[in-house]
Amino acid sequence: MTIRKVAIVPCHNEAGAIAKVVADLRAAVPDMEIYVYDNASTDGTDDVAREAGAQVRYETLKGKGNVVRRALADLDADVYLLIDGDDTYDATAAPAMIATLLDGPFDQVTGVRTQQSESAYRAGHELGNKAFNSVVSGIFGYPVADMLSGYRVFSRRFVKSFPAVSKAFEIETELTVHAVNARLPQTEFPVGFKDRAEGTESKLRTYQDGFRILTMILKLVQTERPMAMHSVIAAILFAIGVLLGIPVIVDFVDTGLVPRLPTAVLASSLVLLSVLALMIGIMLEGLRKVRQENIRTTYLSIPAPTVQVSR
Repeated sequence: MTIRKVAIVPCHNEAGAIAKVVADLRAAVPDMEIYVYDNASTDGTDDVAREAGAQVRYETLKGKGNVVRRALADLDADVYLLIDGDDTYDATAAPAMIATLLDGPFDQVTGVRTQQSESAYRAGHELGNKAFNSVVSGIFGYPVADMLSGYRVFSRRFVKSFPAVSKAFEIETELTVHAVNARLPQTEFPVGFKDRAEGTESKLRTYQDGFRILTMILKLVQTERPMAMHSVIAAILFAIGVLLGIPVIVDFVDTGLVPRLPTAVLASSLVLLSVLALMIGIMLEGLRKVRQENIRTTYLSIPAPTVQVSR
């Protein structure tokens, strides 16, 4: 039985780097099909990739998440390798990552970046990545070493059960949380990470994309941990309501009057809102369970790879 392996390379104006990425992937895994997804490039990235021997496809909606969503829907394979087209990741790690996926067997192998030079990370990116790793690890209860890595290998089971709703660089967050929340077998693998090719620049905008990633984390908390989130909200509202209401109750017990009617109304409203928040959490938790069962059913409907590769 032959295992079909495909590489997905999202690109936007990477003409200066894409030829080397394609060549390195072809040398590392000769039997892998390489698909470069051009994301509205204006510098001829598609022509360079085609000349290098890759199959070129297009996604006109800007954003890495849109590219990955399109590619995972288009391609049917046993093993999927995702790698950025900026030539910052060590393509020679691909065979070992694929072997790790199949030998596990795992559904996701994440390339944990190891800097090959002190300038590989842009200022603030490494600190931001560590902060997001800590937040996700704490919320979802699974240790994550490099949540924002763009170098990963997936099984067909993972890909076809992954909803992919992200539009931009928050796609890595969604990939990480999907594996954690669905309790899919996964592991991490150290990979080299180097400076971008001269004359090219990162598309990641530190503050704007950082805010997108944080927003995605909050959305995932809301959908994947609704009971926990709404319990916290309910507890805060209830505590504020009680603190505001105690003086009103004391006045009523002493005098039989409610001199601070607005405060009494506010306190009772907050307590009612806390109960409502808790009820919403219970309902969303039920919906989450149904959604997780559907994901699990889809996952189990796809056979696991039966052929391993040698290292």
